[in-house]
Amino acid sequence: MRQEQGLDAVTQDYNGRLTVNILASLLLDDLRDCQCSVFGEVESEKTILLATLHIVPESLEYESYSQRIEFIVKGEIINNDSPPLTYKVEGDKYSFYGRCSTVFKVCGVDLYLSRSYTEQVGDRAQQKFTILVKKLMKSHF
Repeated sequence: MRQEQGLDAVTQDYNGRLTVNILASLLLDDLRDCQCSVFGEVESEKTILLATLHIVPESLEYESYSQRIEFIVKGEIINNDSPPLTYKVEGDKYSFYGRCSTVFKVCGVDLYLSRSYTEQVGDRAQQKFTILVKKLMKSHF
């Protein structure tokens, strides 16, 4: 299940009534240079980095009607010693992470890596993320 971190740090310098649109603006600033790391595990239960995907800056946008932030990350697969098991998206202060898979509809994962994630070293991967700002607002503030 997806876990969120750093929301308090993102909002700590804001003085005033926090609204969904203001939270979205603060998150957009924080995620401007974000990246996504994809991890696997080897037999010794040691976590290994499989890919680092960087944000496509022009993809970062806030949809005010649906109150969600969407963005795309792209990058190269650098290791295939393990299937992808977890991911982490990190902005300056805010981050979220969870379990992932390349197999569609696997129970217990919150991110299905798109078909561009081939698990082949050197291939380029792309993933789209959505942050439901209204849901964050209700669950954390």
